[in-house]
Amino acid sequence: MKKTLILSAAALMLVGASAFAKESTLIDFSLLDTDISIKAQDSDVEIPQNKRTIMDYGVAAGASFSQDQKSLMKSSLYLGEWEVVLNSSARTVSSLAQSQVVPAPVKDSAKVPFAGQKVMGVRVLFPTGAYNANAKIVPPFSIPAYEPLSTADDNGDRQEPTDEEKASGRTLFEADSEDTPAYGLVKNVGTLKSIAVTTMGMNFPHGLYVLLTDNDNITRRYFMGYLGFDGWKTLIWNNPEYISEVRTREIRVYPIYPRGLPFVKFEGFQITRDAAHIGDDFIGYFKDVKIIYDKAELTSERDIADEDLWGIVTRKEKARQTLEMSRFGNKQVNRYIEKSKMATEESFSSSLDANSDSNAQQNGGQAAN
Repeated sequence: MKKTLILSAAALMLVGASAFAKESTLIDFSLLDTDISIKAQDSDVEIPQNKRTIMDYGVAAGASFSQDQKSLMKSSLYLGEWEVVLNSSARTVSSLAQSQVVPAPVKDSAKVPFAGQKVMGVRVLFPTGAYNANAKIVPPFSIPAYEPLSTADDNGDRQEPTDEEKASGRTLFEADSEDTPAYGLVKNVGTLKSIAVTTMGMNFPHGLYVLLTDNDNITRRYFMGYLGFDGWKTLIWNNPEYISEVRTREIRVYPIYPRGLPFVKFEGFQITRDAAHIGDDFIGYFKDVKIIYDKAELTSERDIADEDLWGIVTRKEKARQTLEMSRFGNKQVNRYIEKSKMATEESFSSSLDANSDSNAQQNGGQAAN
C-alpha cells in the first residue's frame, strides 16, 4: 500500500512537471524551400517563392504600376529572400555584395533526421581589421502576428479564408497543429524557459544570438554560445531567472478578455565577431529554433463567446495587421523600384562588325609573330 502511494505521488509530480512548460518549434528552415515560381504575364523572369508564407505587397504600390508589375511584388520566407544586415564597422562594398543567405541541401547520406532536405546556409564577409563586427540574419519582412490563415494559389495570390480556417483561430505563420513546426510565430507564450538552435559549426570562434520579438514589440536577444565546433550541435539557452517552484513565484492575474494572447516571433540571428578573432568569410548552417515556455493562459471553452459579442480583439488585431502590412509593403515596393532601375547588361555591345573583330585578331597575331 505504501509503495503504491509513493508511485502515485511520483506520477503526479511527473504530470505536473510536464504540464508546467510546453515545447514548440518556433521556425523550421527546412520548410522554407521554394515550391512555386512567380511570373508576370509579359515577363520570362521567374521568382522562386515559398507558397505557405508568401505575402503580396502590391497592395501598397501606387497607381503608376501596371497589374503585371504588381503581380511580381510578392515576397515570402523562402530562404533565398532572407537578408544579411551588417553593422556600420563591417559594412563595405565587398561585404554587402558577398554576404548572403541561400538554401543549403543536406546530403542524403548525412546521419541526421533531416538528410536530403534544405536548411539555411549563411555566408558573411567580416572585415579583417582588428575591430568588433556583427551581422544579423533577418527575414525579408517582419513576420506578421495577425495575418489571417489562408491558402495561396500557384501564382502566389492569397485566397479568402475558408470557414474552417477562420474557425481554427490560427494565423498564417502559426503552426498547423500542436505537434507541427510554426513559421516564425508562437502564441500564448508566458515565461520563456529555454531556447534551442540546431546548427552546424565550422570551427568559427564567433558568438550566436537569437532575436525574438514579443507582443509589446520589444526585441530581445539571447546568447546561445560560440560556434567553435565542427558538425551538427544543439545550442541551448536556459533562462537563469526561471523559477520552477510555484510557491516561490510571484503570481500575477490578468484579465481574460479582451487582453490578446502574448506571443513571440522570430526576428533573426545575430553573429558577433570579436576584434581578437580572425575576420574574412564566415559560413554557417541552421536547421531550426525551438522554445520551451509556460503558457500565458489556459485555453478552455467558455460559456459566452466574448469576441462574437464585443469584437474588441478583432478590431485591435485588424488595426495592427494593417500597420504591419503597410510598413512591410512600403519597404518592398521601394526595393522593387530600385531593382527595376538596376542595369541588366553584362557586357558592352560592340561598335565593330564581326569582320572587323576578326581582322584585329589576325593583325594582332601577325604583329606578335
